[in-house]
Amino acid sequence: MTSLIDCPAAGEQDETLATAVPDRDIASAVRVLRMEANALTALAASLDGAFTRALDTLGGIAGRVVVTGMGKSGHVARKIAATLASTGTPAFFVHPGEASHGDLGMIAREDAVIALSNSGETHELSDVIAYTRRFAIPLIGVTRRAGSSLAEQSDVALVLPSAPEACPLGLAPTTSTTMMLALGDALAVALLERRGFTASDFKELHPGGQLGRALLKVTDVMHKGDDMPLCRLHTPLSDVILEMTAKRLGCVGVLDDEGVLVGVITDGDLRRHLKPELLAERADSILSPRPKTIRPKALVVEALREMNEKQITSLFVIEADRPLGVVHIHDCLRAGAA
Repeated sequence: MTSLIDCPAAGEQDETLATAVPDRDIASAVRVLRMEANALTALAASLDGAFTRALDTLGGIAGRVVVTGMGKSGHVARKIAATLASTGTPAFFVHPGEASHGDLGMIAREDAVIALSNSGETHELSDVIAYTRRFAIPLIGVTRRAGSSLAEQSDVALVLPSAPEACPLGLAPTTSTTMMLALGDALAVALLERRGFTASDFKELHPGGQLGRALLKVTDVMHKGDDMPLCRLHTPLSDVILEMTAKRLGCVGVLDDEGVLVGVITDGDLRRHLKPELLAERADSILSPRPKTIRPKALVVEALREMNEKQITSLFVIEADRPLGVVHIHDCLRAGAA
């Protein structure tokens, strides 16, 4: 029997409990993460020809990819559809319950369906499965049971490896949904690489937010056509000043008779050559040769860096030595490239 002398003081007990609880929490979290990491390792090792056939199916359709699932699998299906759509594979989610009440009409014969069900026996999916069989719509089933109804009815069955759920009760979908989500990412990325999907393509689908701004090209923000300040070698400086004032970019590009950009005149050049007879002279008398330029496919962030390094405020965008436009530092800042 422990004596009162051996018992820890109340403050020491509280401190011990306070230390033990976070330790148990972290141990629980680590257990979950390791179980799910092991499941993903097993999933990677299990991929075989069925995965390739699924890619062939998804890459060969003329329509869109319809992703469906019920409950937690439905939440995963929504994310897979969003990832496919954002990486160049048109896709959308259909709720299986709503499909039985009219939304089957959203699935066309040129489409393919990815159906997610851990058990492979989700009864809400039955109408979707039957619809794909009736109209010969390709069906890819994702399930953990190879002998399930979903796997047997699918044109391609992607069977998840057997792995325990991270939930200590073995009931809450955890490991299984993690594998489904990762498999969806694998399909999306593999399709992306097959199609040669580029950062430029990605930007077209992500025009908003920081990502869209980071992928903006100079052609997206440049001044072009009649908004470009341009003159010829023989243009009187009086007209050059009018052009610079009208276009309000602080510079004028100088072209030769073939339309090649051979120089630039800035407002600084005008100030440096200021004299009474200046207006009577021509553009070729004060132009700065070898103007700073940038290629059309350059990103706005690259143009901003170039202008900061060269301590200039404008760059001409050229192709084959001919100007396509001019980008000003203020254009880059307005686009959020800072």
